[in-house]
Amino acid sequence: MLEKYAEIAGNDVVEHLRQLIKPLKGLRLVHINSTKSGGGVAEILHKMVPLMQELGIDTRWEVITGESLFYECTKGFHNAMQGNQVNLDDRHLSTYEETNRQLAASDTADLNEADVVIVHDPQPAALIHSFPERKGKWVWRCHIDASRPFRPVWRYLRDFVKGYDASVFSIAPFSQQLPHPVYLIAPSIDPLHEKNIPLPAEEIEAVYSRFDIDPERPMLLQVSRFDRFKDPVGVIRAFRIVREFIPNVQLVLAGGGASDDPEGEAVLNEVHATAANDPNIHVLLLPGDAHRTINALQRAAHIVIQKSLREGFGLTVTEAMWKNKPVIGGDTGGIRLQVLNHKTGFLVNTPEGAALRIRYLLNNPGIIQEMGDRARQFIHENFLITRHLREYLTLIFSLLNGKNDRIEVA
Repeated sequence: MLEKYAEIAGNDVVEHLRQLIKPLKGLRLVHINSTKSGGGVAEILHKMVPLMQELGIDTRWEVITGESLFYECTKGFHNAMQGNQVNLDDRHLSTYEETNRQLAASDTADLNEADVVIVHDPQPAALIHSFPERKGKWVWRCHIDASRPFRPVWRYLRDFVKGYDASVFSIAPFSQQLPHPVYLIAPSIDPLHEKNIPLPAEEIEAVYSRFDIDPERPMLLQVSRFDRFKDPVGVIRAFRIVREFIPNVQLVLAGGGASDDPEGEAVLNEVHATAANDPNIHVLLLPGDAHRTINALQRAAHIVIQKSLREGFGLTVTEAMWKNKPVIGGDTGGIRLQVLNHKTGFLVNTPEGAALRIRYLLNNPGIIQEMGDRARQFIHENFLITRHLREYLTLIFSLLNGKNDRIEVA
C-alpha cells in the first residue's frame, strides 16, 4: 500500500516513513476513541491503524461505549470544550467515570503492557486513572476546538488529562496549559480512501438523478454531521439570500450522525423545519459508509460550504479542496488553517457574509477554477495522511527517547 501513496505524495515522503519506523518496529500501540463510524476521528483511524500495522507497529483500535447517560455527558463535554456553558450533574459524571472503569476492567492487561496508548478526545480520557501501573506512554489527543473551553468542565477533565505523558492538539490556539509536553498535529485525509479517489463521470452524474438534483443549475453543498456547531440552519439562510439574486441556484445539505452524538436527530428536525419543503433544498441523511456518494456530491458541486461556528479541523473542507473546490468556511478553528482567505476560498462569520461570497464566485466561474486549483495544491503539500503519520511517528519516537540528550534516526 505504501507504494500507492508514493505515487501521490512522492517517493521521498514514503522513504522518510520507512526511516522513521526502523527503531519503532514491533512497538505495541493502542488507539482508543468512542465510535467506529461517524466523524473525522473514526475516519482517520480506519486508515491510520492499517498503515501503522503495515509499517511494523503492533496497532490495535479500541472503542469505549456506554448507555445514553454516558453519551449525554460526553456530548456535554464536547459542547463545553467548544465554549458552551454546560451543567453536568453528579449522575452524568459518575456514569462517565464508571463507563471508563468498565472498559479498563475488560482490558487491563493489554493497556498496562502497551508501549504507547493514544486516547482520543474526552470520552475515554478518564481511563488513565484505572492504570496506575501502566508501563508505556499515554497520549491524550484532542480533536476539538478547545480555544475557549467552559472552565468548570475543563477543570474537571484536566484532572484526568494532566496524568498523561503528552497531549496533542490540532492547532496552537486550541492548546491548553498542561504539566507535560504539548504537541501540534493537524488531521489529514487519505487520498486513497473511497471518499477521495477519482470517480468515473457516470458515477458523478448518477447523484443528480438519485437525489433529484438539477445538473443544469449551480449546486452549493455542505457535508457534515447534523450538529448545531456546523450551522446548517445558517447555511439555509445564506442560500435564501443568494436566491434573491441568483434564482436558479440549489443547495444540498448532506450528512449523517455519529453513534456518540445524541443531539443529531433534534438538529436534523430543525434543518427540515427551516427548509420547509423547499424543492431547491435537498437534505440528505446518508449512512456512515456512503463514502463514494459524498465523493460524487463534492465533485458535482460548484461551491462547497462549511459554515461552522466552531470546528476542530473540518475534514470535509480538506476533502473538497482536494477535489479542486473553493470552500466558503466559517472563520474558526481548523478551517482557518486550510482556507486561505481570497486564495483557496473565503472565511465568513455570518449568513450574509457567506451569501456575498457565494454570489461573487457564481458570477466569476474563472475564479472558482483558479481557487480550486490552488486549494488542491495546498492540501497536497500539507494535509495528506503521509504527513500525519510522519508526525505521529516522530511524536512516539520523541516520547520513548525523551531522556536522551541526542536522538538519532538511522
